[in-house]
Amino acid sequence: MSAAPIPPTDGLVREKGSINIHDLHTSAAKLSIAENATVDGSTDPVKTPFVKPSSTSQIPTAVALTADQKAKYDKVLTTVSSWTTKPSSTPNSPTIPITDSDRMWLTRECLLRFLRATRWSVDEASKRLLATLTWRHEYGLESHTPEYISPENATGKQVLLGYDIGGRPCLYLNPARQNTERSNKQVEHLVFMLERTIDLMPPGQEMLALLINFDKKMGGDRPPLWQGKMVLNILQSHYPERLGRALVINIPWVVWTFFKLINPFIDPMTREKLKFDQDLRQFVPPAQLLKTHGGDVNFTYDHEAYWPALNELAAKKKAAMVERWVNGGKKIGESEYYLRGGDDGTAANVADGDGQAS
Repeated sequence: MSAAPIPPTDGLVREKGSINIHDLHTSAAKLSIAENATVDGSTDPVKTPFVKPSSTSQIPTAVALTADQKAKYDKVLTTVSSWTTKPSSTPNSPTIPITDSDRMWLTRECLLRFLRATRWSVDEASKRLLATLTWRHEYGLESHTPEYISPENATGKQVLLGYDIGGRPCLYLNPARQNTERSNKQVEHLVFMLERTIDLMPPGQEMLALLINFDKKMGGDRPPLWQGKMVLNILQSHYPERLGRALVINIPWVVWTFFKLINPFIDPMTREKLKFDQDLRQFVPPAQLLKTHGGDVNFTYDHEAYWPALNELAAKKKAAMVERWVNGGKKIGESEYYLRGGDDGTAANVADGDGQAS
């Protein structure tokens, strides 16, 4: 592969709006997909996910690592590259072999996310990475198939549709459309949708936008405290640095009470990303924002149309990533920019030292 310059993928601080979506050499751009195209071509009403971000969305570029940060990253990379097994959470149980799926998950950006989340502690980041590998295996992420999760989303209580102004995929949560009894499967449903949201991220974007609409008819219903704490623990422990912003609208008093109860369990960085009852058009291009949230998109949830379209789109993107990972040499510490379709962004083409592209 050539060593053409690429946007750096290893920065701590991000500068707003320096990569235009249409300048990215993604497979979507190469296919000349129309602006705001959906999977099935539906427009009014929209019934399936948008294929790519709006041309008005701009993905922030990453600022290079400092020498100290680069040294710490290299130490974590050396540590995780030595792993052949992961521990079981059950005492006195045999260890579990590291799989290719684990190795592919251990991207350059993944290691950096855990380093940032642990304030650049090499030991703590390595510990949490290994714990997350164990959690991903024991939680059964790969066994949570679309067919298994489908009943939970039959009413469209979660919808992955469109991208915000920073190219973050938008995951809508609609608690008023709750259709199942409280159970761990509801949490599995959220984790499944988080994974699909990650699958749909464009090159250069590592975060998602969460849009929560507490419809007024929700009344006094709210998730139990244990469920809220479980979700927070999963997000903060196993998906650090993934939440770009959380936009919450139509908040009834009972939900404010719930937020106050779980507030002590929310880390300060996550708390700063919460925005309540604001004009969402300043965060999401109107052409990719649902009308129910102040946008222009007339979206009708049709489970028979939406669910297979979403999962087929995510599966195709994931398959393309796997193919690129294999073609790139199946490296631990591979570049997500390269895996998601960015040109020449393999780990081999990321320079040592200052983190600038070679």
